[in-house]
Amino acid sequence: MSNHVSSKLLPAPERLGSYSPDDVVFLLKNLSDVNLERGTEDREEAIQGGTHYSEMLPVEYKPTAEYLKLFHETLEATARKVARDAGIVSERLAARHGTDFVLASLARAGTPIGILIKRYFLAVYGAELPHYSISIIRGKGIDENAVLYMLREHPGRRIQFVDGWTGKGAIRGVLAEAKETMQSKYGIELDDDLAVLADPGRCSETFGTREDFLIPSACLNSTVSGLMSRTVLRDDLIGPDDFHGAKYYEEWLEDDVSNLFVDAVCSYFDEIREEAKAEAERLENLPEANVSSWQGMKDIARIQQDYGIADVNLVKPGVGETTRVLLRRVPWKILVDRLDNPNLRHILLLAEDRGVPVEVYPELTYSCCGIIKPLNGGQS
Repeated sequence: MSNHVSSKLLPAPERLGSYSPDDVVFLLKNLSDVNLERGTEDREEAIQGGTHYSEMLPVEYKPTAEYLKLFHETLEATARKVARDAGIVSERLAARHGTDFVLASLARAGTPIGILIKRYFLAVYGAELPHYSISIIRGKGIDENAVLYMLREHPGRRIQFVDGWTGKGAIRGVLAEAKETMQSKYGIELDDDLAVLADPGRCSETFGTREDFLIPSACLNSTVSGLMSRTVLRDDLIGPDDFHGAKYYEEWLEDDVSNLFVDAVCSYFDEIREEAKAEAERLENLPEANVSSWQGMKDIARIQQDYGIADVNLVKPGVGETTRVLLRRVPWKILVDRLDNPNLRHILLLAEDRGVPVEVYPELTYSCCGIIKPLNGGQS
């Protein structure tokens, strides 16, 4: 690392979130005392009017008893599958890079998945991978101070970026830009490979599955992500020597299921080890599993054309993204591949709860797609 980098003033990590620091260290500035939340309609209007989504936060959705019950049922039904997919992506990483690298999960959907990978490496390989959660923001880029901090703490080690799932692949694009920026600015060589649990958008080469299923951690917001908010980047709050910011919702502690989720999944690691190893080996030798076809984006172009939507950011594909649309945006309609898809129970429940129409849209790569309402009368 150049002297210019090693002498740069970098912030020290704060103790944040409801996970153990053994599981993850958040490289984020604590903005818990700042009033950043805006109501859904108000926030939607601001975003579509040009305010960047990272400058404010949605009001956290307080799950109903029925919805929480659905989370617990989903966790029970899918914990083994999530464990297997986490095992597969971990085994693929081990086959390519051994056990000497740093995990950088992208806050916040990446954080629980990064913890699963970290714990898998510990359980199966006895390897203690450093794991940080850092901010990356569409349209603004990666938190450079966080990257520099990880490289300073772990010189010479490769950084592996981790996220929960892919939608349109926008974050993969931001990572590719970050790679260029870090190279030209600091002479640092980053690998923009993004390891994900699920890759329904077919835009990652490092995944556990490409099935668009409900990962239970996509059901909820902060209460399954260590009680952390989305990340925030605003000039009046974040200085040049700060990490990007986030809020820690300690007041939600009694509703927190973050550790419950990772513990439930990790309890299957012994059982799925051999299966994960075999499947990872099969995928590593399968040419189409090591390339990105970006098939999901072709679907989205078709949806934009069929529904007259000019702004691609209003189309949110996949179970995880559609859930987020229903929890914190103003949804216009939900498209599903078929109504009896077992991955869509919570989507249908949320859509009914919010009075959002659901339409069958055949031949979707994804299980479903959420469309945000264009606020300027249709065309956006």
